[in-house]
Amino acid sequence: MAGRAWARMIAVAIGVIALDQVTKALVNASIDRGGSEEVVLGMRLVNVRNTGVAFSSLQGAGPVIGIIVAAALIGLLWYFTRHADKPLVWLPTGMLLGGALGNVIDRLRDGAVTDFIKLPGWPAFNVADIAITFGVLVLLYVTERPRHAAASDA
Repeated sequence: MAGRAWARMIAVAIGVIALDQVTKALVNASIDRGGSEEVVLGMRLVNVRNTGVAFSSLQGAGPVIGIIVAAALIGLLWYFTRHADKPLVWLPTGMLLGGALGNVIDRLRDGAVTDFIKLPGWPAFNVADIAITFGVLVLLYVTERPRHAAASDA
C-alpha cells in the first residue's frame, strides 16, 4: 500500500509541476513583464516576479528562502514516509511537493518566481501557490478528520 501511495504522490507532484511551468511559460510568452490584461470581474493576468515567499514577504532573502523551503520539504517527506499508509495523505503531499518544486524551478532558472493571477485586493500568485494552499488544507483535513471517516476511505 505504501508503494502505491508513493507512486500517487509522485504523479500528483509531477502533474502540479507540469501545469505550473506550462502556465508560467504561456504567461511569459503572451504578457510582457510588468504587463497586465483584464480577464473577468476584476481578475487580471499579470506578469510579475516575486523574489520573496507568500504575499511577497522576505523579498530578496534568497538563501534564507532556500533553507526554509528545503527544511519544509524534508519535513514533509519525513512525515509522508511515516504516514504513507494513511488514506489520501498522498494527495496533499503531492500537491505541496509539486507546488514547492514548481516555484523552486523558477528561483533556480530566473532568480524569482513568476506570479500571474491577480485578484482585487490580493497579491499576485500562480498555480504552484494554489497547489500549496490547497495542499495545506487537504493535509489538515486528512490528518484531523474523525477516525471513522478515515476508516471508511481505506
